[in-house]
Amino acid sequence: MPPKSKPKPKGKPAPVPVRTAPVAPITPKAAVVAAPTPAVNVFDDHPAKDPVTVYKLSLEDDGAPSKAKTYVSLPPPFKPYLLRISIEPGTAASKEGRLFTNFPLDGTAFSREKYHHVDLPQDFSKPFEIDLPISRAGAFTYYIEHASEVVTSKTRIRCRPGYFSVSPILSIPRRSSILSPSFELLPPTTGGVVQSSSVALPLDGLVIQTIIAKWMGTLKEWTPHLERMSRRGYNMIHFTPLQERGESNSPYSIFDQLEFSNDLFETKGLATEVKEAKMRETLGMIKKDFGMLSMIDVVLNHTANNSPWLEDHPEAGYNAINSPHLLAAVELDTALIAFSASLASRGLPTVLKSDADLDAIIAVLEKDILPPLKLYEYYVIDVLPTATAFTAAWKSAKPVPAATNGASMSGLADKELAAAFAKLCLSKTWEHLSARKGIKVDIDQAVEFVQKLGSTDAEQATATFSKILDIVNLPRYELWDDDHKAIIDNTKNRLKYTRMAEDGPKMGEITPKSPLAEPLFTRLPASARTKKHDPLSLILANNGWIWDADPLVDFASSSSRTYLRRELIVWGDCVKLRYGAEPAANPWLWSHMSTYVGSLAETFDGFRLDNSHSTPIHVGEILLDKARVVKPNLYVCAELFTGSEELDLLFVCRLGLNSLIREAMNADDPKAQSGLLYSYGLGKPIGSMDTDCLTTTSSVQIKGATYPSRVVPLSGSAPHAFLMDCTHDNESPLSKRTAEDALPTGALVTFAHAAVGSNRGFDDLYPKLLDVVKEERKYEIYPSGKENGIGEIKRLLNHLHTEMILSDGEEGHFSQEGDYITAHRVNPVTHQGYLLIAHTAFHSGSKDRGSIAPIRLDGTQVKFISGAIVSINSTKSQDTSTTLRGLDAELIPIAPVAGTVKTDGGISYSEIIVPDTFPPGSIMVFATWVDSLEASLDDFVASDATVAFNDLDLVDLNPVLFRCDGEERDALGGDGAYTVPGLGALLYCGFQGWMPHVQHIMEHNDLGHPLAAHLRDGTWALDYVHGRLEKQVDRLPRLAKPAAWLKERFDKIKRDVPAFLRPKYFCMVINIAYKAARDRAISLTSPVVREGSDFVAALALTTLQMYGEVRSASLDPFKVVPSLAAGLPHFTTGWARTWGRDVFISLRGLFLVTGQFPAAKDHILAFCSVLKHGLIPNLLDSGKTPRYNSRDSPWFMLQNIQDYAVMAPEGLDILKATVRRRFPLDDEWVPFDDAKAFATTSSVAEIIQEILQRHASGIHFREYNAGPNLDMQMTDAGFNIDIDVDWNTGLLSGGSQWNCGTWMDKMGESAKAGNKGLPGTPRDGAPVEITGLLKSTLRWVAEMSAAGKFPFKGVEATVNGKKKLVTYKEWNDLLQKSFERCYYVPTDPSLDKDYVIDPSLVARRGIYKDVYGTGPGRERADYQLRPNLAVAMTVAPELFVPEHALGTLAIYEENLVGPLGVKTLDPADPDYRGSYDNSNDGDDRSIAKGWNYHQGPEWVWPIGYFLRAHLIFDTKVGVGKNDARQTYHHIYRILSRHRAHMETDWWVGLPELTNENGQYCHDSCRTQAWSSSTVLDVLDDIAKRPA
Repeated sequence: MPPKSKPKPKGKPAPVPVRTAPVAPITPKAAVVAAPTPAVNVFDDHPAKDPVTVYKLSLEDDGAPSKAKTYVSLPPPFKPYLLRISIEPGTAASKEGRLFTNFPLDGTAFSREKYHHVDLPQDFSKPFEIDLPISRAGAFTYYIEHASEVVTSKTRIRCRPGYFSVSPILSIPRRSSILSPSFELLPPTTGGVVQSSSVALPLDGLVIQTIIAKWMGTLKEWTPHLERMSRRGYNMIHFTPLQERGESNSPYSIFDQLEFSNDLFETKGLATEVKEAKMRETLGMIKKDFGMLSMIDVVLNHTANNSPWLEDHPEAGYNAINSPHLLAAVELDTALIAFSASLASRGLPTVLKSDADLDAIIAVLEKDILPPLKLYEYYVIDVLPTATAFTAAWKSAKPVPAATNGASMSGLADKELAAAFAKLCLSKTWEHLSARKGIKVDIDQAVEFVQKLGSTDAEQATATFSKILDIVNLPRYELWDDDHKAIIDNTKNRLKYTRMAEDGPKMGEITPKSPLAEPLFTRLPASARTKKHDPLSLILANNGWIWDADPLVDFASSSSRTYLRRELIVWGDCVKLRYGAEPAANPWLWSHMSTYVGSLAETFDGFRLDNSHSTPIHVGEILLDKARVVKPNLYVCAELFTGSEELDLLFVCRLGLNSLIREAMNADDPKAQSGLLYSYGLGKPIGSMDTDCLTTTSSVQIKGATYPSRVVPLSGSAPHAFLMDCTHDNESPLSKRTAEDALPTGALVTFAHAAVGSNRGFDDLYPKLLDVVKEERKYEIYPSGKENGIGEIKRLLNHLHTEMILSDGEEGHFSQEGDYITAHRVNPVTHQGYLLIAHTAFHSGSKDRGSIAPIRLDGTQVKFISGAIVSINSTKSQDTSTTLRGLDAELIPIAPVAGTVKTDGGISYSEIIVPDTFPPGSIMVFATWVDSLEASLDDFVASDATVAFNDLDLVDLNPVLFRCDGEERDALGGDGAYTVPGLGALLYCGFQGWMPHVQHIMEHNDLGHPLAAHLRDGTWALDYVHGRLEKQVDRLPRLAKPAAWLKERFDKIKRDVPAFLRPKYFCMVINIAYKAARDRAISLTSPVVREGSDFVAALALTTLQMYGEVRSASLDPFKVVPSLAAGLPHFTTGWARTWGRDVFISLRGLFLVTGQFPAAKDHILAFCSVLKHGLIPNLLDSGKTPRYNSRDSPWFMLQNIQDYAVMAPEGLDILKATVRRRFPLDDEWVPFDDAKAFATTSSVAEIIQEILQRHASGIHFREYNAGPNLDMQMTDAGFNIDIDVDWNTGLLSGGSQWNCGTWMDKMGESAKAGNKGLPGTPRDGAPVEITGLLKSTLRWVAEMSAAGKFPFKGVEATVNGKKKLVTYKEWNDLLQKSFERCYYVPTDPSLDKDYVIDPSLVARRGIYKDVYGTGPGRERADYQLRPNLAVAMTVAPELFVPEHALGTLAIYEENLVGPLGVKTLDPADPDYRGSYDNSNDGDDRSIAKGWNYHQGPEWVWPIGYFLRAHLIFDTKVGVGKNDARQTYHHIYRILSRHRAHMETDWWVGLPELTNENGQYCHDSCRTQAWSSSTVLDVLDDIAKRPA
């Protein structure tokens, strides 16, 4: 067969089976659904205590795998395991999702077209996970189908599919070790000896030898060759096709697919079944006695040109009857054959000696041969007869009504007119070639078409019609012109290559048997068998290949003109098979080839799919499926020449290819060779940690039984590599490089973590590529015990390869320096391995050692095993007339080279110096091990982690896991976050600061990462991690245990682990400690967190980020106690740490939802103690100098007290708790250490009453210490605080245009721009959220009072000039009555009379006002759409007409909801400014010094209240009324963005705010307490609802 172009190296090897390794435990947090269990449970025999491996495949939000995870290669199921498909809640796919897969869930036989399904669970609090029990090999597809996001749509969405293949279980006889315990190479009598027991062989353990069977003789003559291959360490033989060969004698031109070749057997003429039995007997003997499996080439794309069954079934090929588009190509091919035969009679040369000879032939071809063929007639419409038929039809046609005449066609340009005509009047495939003059026009449609153009009489119409045909024909003639040129060029170029080119085949004289152009078609002979067929059906298209062809396009199909253009590099001895789209399209062929693959699958252990890239992909799918039915553990590999990684992957996915053949000889230089080895054979880098560190332990339920499990995350697979040094159909080392390079290249390949292989000629040093078609000589038989070529060293290396794979030698390293390549492979647990030093010989010339630095192996011992130089005595062929022989060469042993142990800066290392005599074509092999490294180190590192952290409380866990730089410096009075060169300071001092880098290094095995380099350079990071905890033991004594645990492990690592492995063990310790600490933290939380998703857990951990001790801030002015920070990194210490408003927007989610009731109570009591003026401070400042300028803070606190009473155990008891009052009850300001401070006490119930009473009475005061010392931005009037109740409505109004008493509290700072002292959003009047919070409090205390659980009845108030007792219920009812009238802006303007509305100020309808009663001249602010209304809807939903509320929320979502946060102002508002920059000191008043802080930037905390409100009203009157899952899904869809943010954000939190449309805001806190808290609130609300 002609040579094939070779692909370039791509991708990385697929994952290998994961070994057992210590991992940290996790708590299951998913709704796991077992797939339908087959009648036979594959885990019945699984020991109850043995962990079940679970491979976890997480899908994207759209329900499809990520691009990297499109294909997953799973290991052989030596023991059954689970594939877990996981989808996060809130993804599009989670909505009524269903998993479909052709994996046989019910245990029945596999059928590619039979899809089983499993419904995804609809518990939105957990990931949706489905476990598939894997116990059989195969290639499978899956996809998710889910409901549309459009609620009213019944359409279901099918997601992009994913593919997983389960590698076959291959079992071979075990072999004895090739080395003695002291690393001496053992002789063949004791080393590498085939044993009677068997071993399961991973795909990477395959060592495959390609042989040409006809060169070994009959089966009985195979024995010496089998002995040689087995002795050399091969464990699989790859046979080229063994069937009867066609007339060309090529193994790939198969005469009869169902007959083994007669020349394999001593006795000729044996029956088919006898041959099959003998072949199976022989292969069984090969496996048992020689320890080798068998693989055969399977040829699906073509058959021999003289296959006898073609005469009965010419429909099996592409012929002029079933493929009329080939008629023109057949005619041309016939003409070229005739022309070739006439060269001499035409006076043209038959032997080409010059370009002039060639040009003479081509000139006649172009002038005399092609024109008479009139091949253009296959391209165009025959105008004259078609026009005649049109005229006749026109005359009998009915006229088109005038109203439609010309209506749709007028004004069309010629191109558009032709396109419109073709669409209406020609067949859909009219552009494909068919018969000569074969393009037919639908005349009736043509008449109608021309009528619409305005033609009236027949003559005019026919002229118009003819013109249209000419327009349609024009590009067809142009197409023919291009094809005509291609015919000439391709014929000329091929003729020149085959007859004249130096690198061509030099076919010699042009004769009838060797025509000037190889025939592209086989012409079956006339016979009794063929006479029943149409003669045209007996002309069959040959197969071949095309440069840069699209492998997904059938080049013999009607959409291709390959044969006519003569683009095919033809294989004249092979007829291309025509399968059709499905078996029904060609039943006999499908049946015949199904029998062929089934018989081979029964006989052989593996297939190499020949010409796979040109085999129609559906054909390969179906036929390989049939083969796997016969032998499920069939190994299938292929060599693809698609030139595209994506196409390679497509073939792997669709065909279930276990390996793609790659070739080391494709590299052009040592650098490329090293890169190729890295890409296809690295395995994992030495010191890798993805398996150890990312694997977790859990438990799994299987058919009612609980098993421990190891959960291994899948990151996707590249196609597995079968790496050959040289394939059997490519040039030899002598031809491509040098003969000497066979040794280093062959050796390097064996160090690849991949299936590896070679061909017999490579090992024996054949001088050139042998012709599998014409060559008839036999392989040389050597005396027993004698080796030739590089066979002796291959014996060592091949055996070592398999032994390394079987002993988990999955970590490797390849390094290139000049012409040298070193390869090192080790076991990651024992750290024992082997080192190869290879001096490549890409080019002939110097025999010098060359330049290479001493090879240094830190912390590693080495021992020389073997070394050799291949010496080529002559490059002349040694073949005889009967025997194929390798070059005259010898392997010269290298004297043992000892490694020298040295030290450098306290680091011990071994140094190997390459000897002076080490020319190109030399190798050395060493054993390596790490003396100080115990195999139990991994277990030691992971041991007792849970014990070390299980005594810690939340306050302890804050510095262990988090604590940012400012907090650390404050708490310890010294060093802050650790700085890594090249990375900068970590974000956190605790484990979370390390984890983004550790996680990246682990997932990607990125040992070039700056942190990894830093760890190799020294142990400073190790000292920091435990040292900072030791410094805090005096304050937090429980930290002593984890500090000691860390120190013990780091001390051992520093003492025993070489520097190159230090990153691995550091990351392992950090990861295990992080998980243990995190698990401890989660164990201290409520069930909603412990049993929830990872997203819920991550939100809950915000509590640990924010809650901790610093010296400069506390809830108690006299001592340091833990307090809640508002956000990191800006609000962490001093007066800026703890804010009243922030605490009480955060407290429900971070403390109550998570079950941290003592911490919640501490904060409630602390702020109750500092009540003054009926307000709590916004800035606590440890209670020393609190500031009282916040109108909303007391109401958020009262809401939290209510929440605490409901959610905490014995929560109502908090009403009886007493607090010492920071200030006297007359509001006198006194220092915190004054005698009057903390002199009086109040109960929490009294505090609540005081807040209500003070507001009912009216609050009027001027802030203490008013002036620049208190607030340098505020004007004097802004320090005056005024709050009153309007007893006509019950609403609380307060504030002024000079201050900003709600959370939208930005005070202008720019004198330059003119906003200094002016609040950006004063919101004076009755803000909607305060009204809602007030209503919620009144409702609650009214209920408590009525039930005798609250000691007060109401408040004293002056109403209409009279003092009276207003009961809580009366005040509550007044608010209820007033709210809609005061706040709602009706959709219908005619209803304005029922509401307090100024229509001239209305910007949007169908919403609730943000404020009621903004001061004069600024009334428009009432009507602005802002996010605050959702707070009122959440805490006091009874205030709202449900339909109005839901309509408002729809407008809110459409206009305010951003990717993470909520716009603080309607983007349609003229005041909207969406991007906040506090450093802006420009002239634009609206944004200078960040004056627009709340005028558009998207704050995150309101999203929680929006979603809580949506939950309430959508389930009450929306789509969730009848199916709450619709509402839950919508909420989770929105929160999926927050989940995604937290998964990738190194702060592991939700930010304070973002700029417009989710853009990053550099002034924002990167993680904010209330942002995470309100999201936790909505998830808690959902969790509390009935399932």
